[in-house]
Amino acid sequence: MTQWVVAALALVASAAMAQSAPESRGVSTTIRLEESGVGHLDDLRDKIKVRAAELTIAPGGYLGAHHHAGPGIRYVAAGELTFLEGGKRTIYRTGELFYESGDIVHTAQNNGKDPVRVIMFEVLPARWSGPSVIVPKPH
Repeated sequence: MTQWVVAALALVASAAMAQSAPESRGVSTTIRLEESGVGHLDDLRDKIKVRAAELTIAPGGYLGAHHHAGPGIRYVAAGELTFLEGGKRTIYRTGELFYESGDIVHTAQNNGKDPVRVIMFEVLPARWSGPSVIVPKPH
């Protein structure tokens, strides 16, 4: 009986982990810097951290429906990013900046012939670990 319970828990845990990342193809993310110091913002001490991460999407790659653990500014370092949010399609090109509030579901894809590189500057909960993307809950 104990073995059955352990096996059932393992199946539930792997299903939960499988749903913890959005559908994607040709996507990689590298955390470049993460700091929890807030300077003179004493009200935020031990509540937030800031992170800079590099997102790369290969030609033909995409990042499916997701939102983020916190807001952030994005800088397109290379390529053209096709961004779909709230039914609106926007193409961000090399050198452009844009803002994500974190709470709106969106997708990102690379329809070009060259890799897309986006530097993401994020504000996250202090105890957050791992990727900042969150899969939307089904309605």
